[in-house]
Amino acid sequence: MESPMDRCFAEEGNSQDIVLEKQVFRSRVLECHVQLACSSQYCAFPLNGNELCICNIGINPVHQPLHLIGHHHSITAVSFGSKMNPLLVCSASHDYVIVWNLDECTKKALQGIAPCGIVIGTLLGIVLYVRFSPDDQTVAVCAGNRIYILNNEAVLAELEGHLAPVTAAEFCTWEKNMLISVSEDRSFKVWNCCTGVLIYQSAVLTAFPLLSLFIDEEKKQIITGCADGQLWIFSLISGHNYRCVVHINLKKEIERFYSKTGKSLQQLGSQLQECTMPTMKLLVKKILFLFYYISSAAVNARYLWIGSSTGLFIINLANFEIEAALHYKGMIPLNLTSLMRFKYLFSPSPDLILICSNYFNAGTKGTMKDQPLVFHNKIKSSGYTSAPHYDLKNAVLVDTLLAIHKSVGNLFTGDGEQLACGLADKSLLVFNSNLTGTPSVFSGHDGTINSVGWSHNKKWLVSASEDRTVRIWSVCNTEPALLLGKEMFQKSVRCAQFYYIDKFILLCCGAEFHLVNCYLDISKDDLKRYKQKSVCNLVQKFPMASTVEITSLSAVNDFYSYVVLAAGSNRALEVFDLNAGCSAAMIPDVQSRSVHQICQNKGSAFSTQQPEAYNLFMTTATGDGIKLWDLRTLRCERRFEGHTNRCHPCGIAISPCGRFIASGSEDKCAYIYEMHSSTFSHKLTGHTESVINVAFNPASAQVHFLLIYCL
Repeated sequence: MESPMDRCFAEEGNSQDIVLEKQVFRSRVLECHVQLACSSQYCAFPLNGNELCICNIGINPVHQPLHLIGHHHSITAVSFGSKMNPLLVCSASHDYVIVWNLDECTKKALQGIAPCGIVIGTLLGIVLYVRFSPDDQTVAVCAGNRIYILNNEAVLAELEGHLAPVTAAEFCTWEKNMLISVSEDRSFKVWNCCTGVLIYQSAVLTAFPLLSLFIDEEKKQIITGCADGQLWIFSLISGHNYRCVVHINLKKEIERFYSKTGKSLQQLGSQLQECTMPTMKLLVKKILFLFYYISSAAVNARYLWIGSSTGLFIINLANFEIEAALHYKGMIPLNLTSLMRFKYLFSPSPDLILICSNYFNAGTKGTMKDQPLVFHNKIKSSGYTSAPHYDLKNAVLVDTLLAIHKSVGNLFTGDGEQLACGLADKSLLVFNSNLTGTPSVFSGHDGTINSVGWSHNKKWLVSASEDRTVRIWSVCNTEPALLLGKEMFQKSVRCAQFYYIDKFILLCCGAEFHLVNCYLDISKDDLKRYKQKSVCNLVQKFPMASTVEITSLSAVNDFYSYVVLAAGSNRALEVFDLNAGCSAAMIPDVQSRSVHQICQNKGSAFSTQQPEAYNLFMTTATGDGIKLWDLRTLRCERRFEGHTNRCHPCGIAISPCGRFIASGSEDKCAYIYEMHSSTFSHKLTGHTESVINVAFNPASAQVHFLLIYCL
């Protein structure tokens, strides 16, 4: 056997940060594409075709590997039972399906007697997958396009319905008699395995066969992967109707993982002398064959091992991003997130990855340091901002739901009494929050209004427009108190808001944002009635690096904070510290497209949150869902998908309590997500057009009023 140290890479000489080969078993025949099995103490795999090898993976194994002989054809699938006393293992081949009692087999082997198992199936065909039921009383055997439910006595059920070979099947632990299966026919099915009744059948998910299946017991979800490297997660919660929670393109996630190293795939490929692949495209086109779930209460994180034809990948199940990767020999060795952080994610038994392939090489990379970037985070906040689009059509109030069609901007005041809406028809409306009475109309812009913002004292409004002007209005007067004209801006102003408890105005134009100090006075001299007494001074301009245009801007106005967030057309997000007057950090590739809204968790004067909660903010982009970020780590903590957002910039909002997220959608619905869940909890229907903006009433601490805008 080759030295394990020859098979690993260490991080900066740290001997503990390594992945090493523990033991090698060489087979005389090819054993690829075979279902392998691991338990907390043993691993099982075929050896030399028809021989089943059981290896003790303890720190100090007492016995030599156990060799079980009983099959005449090559073993194609192996699985352990879930009970430890006795521990059962099932092996399947074209001729037999055999269940072995490991305790009895070990005793017989020590006595010099050939161990034997119980044959529960004969000549079922080519078996691709076997799985014990949670109580170990039955075994699901996937042979051809059928699933056989077997026990020691007979065939209990024969499940027919798939149009191609069944590649995996799993029992649902919290729902008795439920079995989920995936097939090369590119669909998954839900069965009652006792009666043989088909409960649910999915549509065709992809053009490629589904190869793997995993059930997340904690979240009650299934995860399936296909030969094209696509992953789907579906909810099994009652009432969710098996809806898709998220779809992951593993190829894109790998490319994003590579981009964090600062090198392209071609650059990394040119550095490896042993790379034998004809094209780099093969590196990121994955065929999945193994899933292994990892969880840790200590770090409150959930991870998933994904095995492919080229390597192993660890995906964070909160944000669905790759955290680390291991590639087999002949592939490019990656600089990885340090695997040391995953050591405590495994069970108390030794860390083990069982691979039926060539050995692999692994590198490591240091993790990002925790860098707090929030100032005065113990001060409570209130109010919301958002920057939506389009034209007002009509308004409807149903119970606690407020719906307004075709608006380009909305914002509740901090007390929730009034609502401002900027329109594509160049006007600004201010409603009572219950939409009763006649709204106040503020006119004067010559272009579509891009954003609207309230002052902290609720006396002023600021609006930005495509006409390259920013206007500040008094709520008591429909004439602008201050006009920042076209001489100041070469391009349209995308966002404008009050900042630092109304001491400044923040606005973005092109690739920079401006910090403006304003003095507002609506009184007029009778002799000079057309001369405004309000004045403004430009304090400083802050350019965003390497971008053509700032697409979204966000800052807190209801308490003192030096942090300003800016997202650009280059898909990056930059964090500015206005106390230091410079950029503090940058997050590249925040979303796959330009961010059209940044939404900070600002809380409310009517609802209290933990101080750490104000470090959270969200971004959203067309075609890329919603992402939740933490300012302290600059990491994506969770991703929310389920709503439809392919063309229009659908808006988002965080509830005053910080527990819920609202999102617009192009399917004429609004969606409510809980902060800890990636799938939506409520789908609000009844609209006739695409919902492009939402807002919570900050004054509703118990029952949240939700404002919904439709296209």
